[in-house]
Amino acid sequence: MEVQAITKFVHISASKARDLARAIQGRKAPDALTITQNSPRKAGFLVGKTLKAAIANAENNAKISAENLVVKMAVVDQGPIHKRFRAGARGSAKPLQKKTSHIKIVLSNHVKAKKA
Repeated sequence: MEVQAITKFVHISASKARDLARAIQGRKAPDALTITQNSPRKAGFLVGKTLKAAIANAENNAKISAENLVVKMAVVDQGPIHKRFRAGARGSAKPLQKKTSHIKIVLSNHVKAKKA
């Protein structure tokens, strides 16, 4: 059975969070949670938060133990970009892009886990 969690409009660029999402893909849920908690980056906190939500969904809604879950898919897609301007030299304006992303994690109890 598959269980998912989605976090939308997170204030981080997708490219900064994708490498951590790729690192946890295919691992057991407790191991993936350890990886996200030990990451010093902002993406570690945000991906870990989504992973905890997916584990909670599995335990409460599908009655599956967290020990039996494997991260089947971890995807970070680009969200909308907020376009702003900052003052530049000689009265000009410099463009600023505040990027957002959507984090989706799918857990399953049927996929074999990667070895550490």
